[in-house]
Amino acid sequence: MRTMKLGTSNLEVPVIAVGCMRINSLGQAEAEKFVQTSLEAGANFFDHADIYGGGKCEEIFADAIHMNDDVREKIILQSKCGIRQGMFDFSKEHILNSVDGILKRLRTDYLDVLLLHRPDALVEPEEVAEAFDQLESSGKVRHFGVSNQNPMQIELLKKHVKQPLVANQLQLSITNANMISNGINVNMENSAAVNRDGSILDYCRLNDITIQPWSPFQYGFFEGVFLGSEKFPELNQKIDEIAEKYEVSNTTIAIAWLLRHPAKMQPVTGTMNLERILDCCKAADIKLTREEWYGIYRAAGNVLP
Repeated sequence: MRTMKLGTSNLEVPVIAVGCMRINSLGQAEAEKFVQTSLEAGANFFDHADIYGGGKCEEIFADAIHMNDDVREKIILQSKCGIRQGMFDFSKEHILNSVDGILKRLRTDYLDVLLLHRPDALVEPEEVAEAFDQLESSGKVRHFGVSNQNPMQIELLKKHVKQPLVANQLQLSITNANMISNGINVNMENSAAVNRDGSILDYCRLNDITIQPWSPFQYGFFEGVFLGSEKFPELNQKIDEIAEKYEVSNTTIAIAWLLRHPAKMQPVTGTMNLERILDCCKAADIKLTREEWYGIYRAAGNVLP
């Protein structure tokens, strides 16, 4: 598996992150096989969140990988906190309690990366800074980042937080590519020109923050997978055509499209299917041409000015 640096850290990570949000849909033997298959493919970066399965996903993962000190040294663990029932919470107390719960469920002493899950309108960045300092000094968290945040929200945190923010997990796929489209359609009067995120793509590139695209196969907000969907005939025809050229699956090409972007993103998979996780990993070895990348972009219904 090809690797990259995560943000400004010295953490060397695979270019594919394995999302574990749905691991609670698997039985014990299936979960073990899924984790082992990922590891054999070189995908040893596992993404979690304390809300996935109400915390159950982290427990299932720890059982599936047979967590112990030797195993822990061979994997990279990321988890997220900040979402509560009916609210978001970046208070110091909640962050610290959440991390303790995450570590207990994952049966580990530390997280490689902790992300703040969704922006909290009531965030007091001074409290976040205190929580991060305590987590870092105690050795419970080694690196920090955010999820679904725009540039000014990150700047507000950076005013108080001394640790580098190494990652920003954002929804991005071929069919959910507004952060790319608004940069292409600058000064245009079409809907693609609407800047909905404060130019977060350029901001992350300027500040060496790794973008981790989530739901890389979804259209809309969990409305479905665009691969094989009758709603996207032209897109699927183009992807299938390129997949045939490279002798890989359409899944591989969809991930390769994200990896082709020079922002050096780290897509987060969501599949629990063994064949598809392997297909995702194969994307690390493919670099689409400029013509292929734009061909897929336009086939998704995106227009060039």
